[in-house]
Amino acid sequence: MTLLYTHPSGHLHVTPPSHPEQVARLDAVLGALAGLDLARREAPEAAETDILRAHPPEYLSALRRKSPAEGWAMLDSDTYLAPDSLAAARNAVGGVCAAVDAVLAGEAPNAFVAMRPPGHHAERARAMGFCIFSSVAIAALRALDHHRLDRVAVLDFDVHHGNGTQDVLWDEKRALFASSHQIPLYPGSGAPGESGAHGQIVNVPLAPGSGGEQARAVWRQLCARVEAWRPQLVLVSAGFDAHADDPLAALMWREADFTAITRMICDAAAACSAPVVSALEGGYDLAALGRSARAHVDVLRETAA
Repeated sequence: MTLLYTHPSGHLHVTPPSHPEQVARLDAVLGALAGLDLARREAPEAAETDILRAHPPEYLSALRRKSPAEGWAMLDSDTYLAPDSLAAARNAVGGVCAAVDAVLAGEAPNAFVAMRPPGHHAERARAMGFCIFSSVAIAALRALDHHRLDRVAVLDFDVHHGNGTQDVLWDEKRALFASSHQIPLYPGSGAPGESGAHGQIVNVPLAPGSGGEQARAVWRQLCARVEAWRPQLVLVSAGFDAHADDPLAALMWREADFTAITRMICDAAAACSAPVVSALEGGYDLAALGRSARAHVDVLRETAA
């Protein structure tokens, strides 16, 4: 059975009115998953030792100082802290780490973490792109250091490049990071030449207006790279903003494309006998987000049966 990790604090990270990364996003995802046969678990608060695997102590101290008693503190032009934002971010990290612990213990073959804020834009010492902590990268480092794995794959199909994940894992030869993303688009990184200190980072830009056929071809190649890597764990940054209805980008994916790509990822993981942990990233059209997240989790459920 697929595990589902979430926490009420995800609703307490309140952003300013009209901000695209809003509480309603989590409502849309959880509403789409309501009634499914999932093993629901509360995402715990991340241990500080896990956060410090990716972020320096002074970064964490600065976030605490900036955390407001009321209203918002601006970390960059589109990333905000509300009074309960750090708690939500800690539960977002803790959910992915707990999911890693559970699947590596054999409690389930896969898990989905429905939390916010997202994480893949947060660099080692810089919050940006709605993200505070680099949740999936932190979970990868926990798997490598705490669980002593030799190889982890981190896959990202969000429409925006996961610059934070790349920054954290740039020197990590035990982690393959593979990403498809629209270029040109925020944050401006993710060129093919950005290949990591050990050649273990694979970036595949997609042109604005490209659709599911191109995406599926790219992910067939990326999943072949995953199988060749032979990971012991596959982590997924599951952003659904490549959907044609999303207002922040210009790719033309549909729900069927998220289904197909998720199935490719799960098949590649199964070929390596690797469990899968997926975590919510972007997706800003609420209806498309709910449908796409449901399509993604349906494949996880099918492969967990």
